[in-house]
Amino acid sequence: MELLGSTLTATYAHPRPTPTNFLPAISTMASSYRDRFPHYNLTHSLSLPWRPSTYYKAASNWPTLDPYCTRSQRVSESTMLPFVSNRTTLFTRYTPDDWYRSNLTNFQESNTSRHNSERLRVDTSRLIQDKYQQMRKTQADSTQNLGERVNDIGFWKSEIIHELDAMIGETNELTDIKKRLERALMETEAPLQVARECLFHREKRMGIDLVHDEVEKELLTEVDIILCCQERMKLYLDKAIAQLAANRAAQHELEKDLSDKQSAYRIDDKCHHLRNTSDGISYFRGVERVDATVSVPESWAKFTDDNILRSQSERAASAKLRDDIQNLLVVTANEMWNQFNKVNLAFTNRIAETADAKNKIQTHLAKTLQEIFQTEMTIESIKKAIVEKSAFLKVAQTRLDERTRRPNIELCRDMAQLRLVNEVYEVDDTIQTLQQRLRDAEDTLQSLAHTKATLEHDLAVKANSLYIDQDKCMSMRRNFPSTLRLVGFC
Repeated sequence: MELLGSTLTATYAHPRPTPTNFLPAISTMASSYRDRFPHYNLTHSLSLPWRPSTYYKAASNWPTLDPYCTRSQRVSESTMLPFVSNRTTLFTRYTPDDWYRSNLTNFQESNTSRHNSERLRVDTSRLIQDKYQQMRKTQADSTQNLGERVNDIGFWKSEIIHELDAMIGETNELTDIKKRLERALMETEAPLQVARECLFHREKRMGIDLVHDEVEKELLTEVDIILCCQERMKLYLDKAIAQLAANRAAQHELEKDLSDKQSAYRIDDKCHHLRNTSDGISYFRGVERVDATVSVPESWAKFTDDNILRSQSERAASAKLRDDIQNLLVVTANEMWNQFNKVNLAFTNRIAETADAKNKIQTHLAKTLQEIFQTEMTIESIKKAIVEKSAFLKVAQTRLDERTRRPNIELCRDMAQLRLVNEVYEVDDTIQTLQQRLRDAEDTLQSLAHTKATLEHDLAVKANSLYIDQDKCMSMRRNFPSTLRLVGFC
C-alpha cells in the first residue's frame, strides 16, 4: 500500500522574526508554538492557576500550595491602591498608545496562535494519515510474510507427511518380511531334525550294511546346507531388527518434526488471520525485545530436509534389505528342496539296491535250502547203499570163511576161491568209496548249512536296512515343509 501525501517539515520549532508590518496575514503567520506568550514581563506568576478561586480551593486541599497562597495575598495587599475618592493625586500607569499597542499585540498573538494551531492540525492530520498508511503497509507486509511462512510450513509439512507415510509403509513391509523370515527359520528346524534322525537311525544298521553310502553323504550335506541356511537367516534377521530400529528412529524424528510443524502452522495461521478487529489481541510490553529464536530460515529448512533425507536413506536401505531377504528365502528354499530331492533320490536308489540284494539273497537261500535237502537225501541214499554193500561183503567173507574148512587137498585155489577174494576186495573198495562220499556229502551239508546261516543273517541285515531306510527314514521325510512354508508364507 502506497503512502498518501508526504511528510511536512514543521517550522513551529524554529520561530521566524516578527515581520515589519504590525499585523501579518493570518495564512503566513509562523509564530512558534512554544513562544506563545507576549514578549513583555507579566506582573503575575505563570505557575499559578488563572482562576484564583480554583487555586485557593486547591490550596485548602493541598497543603504544599499554602505558602504560595499566603505570599500572593501579601503581595496583593501591599500593591493595593487606594480608591479614587481617597487619592490625593490623579495618576495612570499606561498610555493610550500602550493600550492600543497591547490590543494589537494580543490580536497578533491570537492570529499567530490560531495559525500555528491550524498548521499543527493540518500537519497532525497528515501525519496521522501517513502513519496510518505506513502502519497498514507494514501490517500488510507482515501479513504477507506470515502467509508465505504458513505456505512454507505447509509445504514442508506435506513433504514430511508424504515421507512419513512412505516410511510407515516401508516399516510395516519390513516387519512382515521379518516375520516371514522368522517363520522360515522355524520351519528349517523340522527338516534339520529329520535329517539328523535319519543319520541316527541309519547308525542302527548291522554288519556289512553299516556303510558310508551315498545316502549318508547326502544326509550330511543336507544337514550342512540347513545349518548354513539358518546362519544366513539369523544374520539377515539381525540386520532386519537393526534396520527396523533405524526406521523407527527416523520415523520418530519425522513425527516430532511434524508435530512441531503442525504447532507452528497453527500458530502462524492464527497470526496470519489476526486483524485489528480480531478478538484476543492485547498489549505485551517488551515482547519485541525478547529473541527466543534458535534457527534461521536456512537452518530451519535444512533441519527438515536432513530429516527427510535420512528417512529416505533408511527407507532405501530397508527396501534393499527386504529384497535381499526375499531373495534369501527363495534361495534357501530352493537349496533345501534340491538337497531334499537328492537325499530322497539316494534313499530310493539305496532302497532299491537293498531290496534287490534282499531278493537275490532270498533266491539263493531258497536254492541253498533245496540243495541242503538234496544233499541230505543223498547222504541217506549213501548210507543205505553202504548198508546194502555190507550184506554183499558179509556173504563173500562168509563163503571164504566156510571154504577154509575144506579138508586136506580140497583146499584148492580154484576159480571160485579167486572170485570170492576179488569180490571181497571189490565190495570193500566200494564200501570205502561210499563212506568217503558220505563224508564228502556231510561236509557239503555242513557248508550248505553255514551258507544258509550266512544268507539268513544277511537277509535279516537287509531287512533291517530296508526297515530303517524305507519305513523309518522315508516315512519321516514325507512331512518335509512345502516351498510356501520355507519362504515364510504359512
